[in-house]
Amino acid sequence: MPDLPSVSTAASRSRGMGAVLLTLAGIGSAFAVASCCALPILFATAGLGAAWLGGIAEVAAPYRVPLIALSATSLAGGGAVLWRQRKSAYCAAGAVCARPAVRGATAVMLLLGVVLLYLGYAYV
Repeated sequence: MPDLPSVSTAASRSRGMGAVLLTLAGIGSAFAVASCCALPILFATAGLGAAWLGGIAEVAAPYRVPLIALSATSLAGGGAVLWRQRKSAYCAAGAVCARPAVRGATAVMLLLGVVLLYLGYAYV
């Protein structure tokens, strides 16, 4: 019978996921905010079709202000957690945040989320 990882091993691996989860929440809400105006303009500039964004924009339009607040809060929280993980010995050896590739990808996604949030705010 194969050895199953213990609960403490699984918990230590999932530790450090805060920055990643906050970043994903921020990007999702920033995408919804930018779907009405900024993303169709960017996609049209790149020669891509953006008709599929109409449904997302129609659903997200009434919730624009709460989505902006959620996105800004999530992205700021993700950045703070990522900074804290970098500055301290918070990450255990097997934790997700101990991998440099994950931290780098999280930082890039935070920047992408901030750009989407700005575009969604500025182009409405």
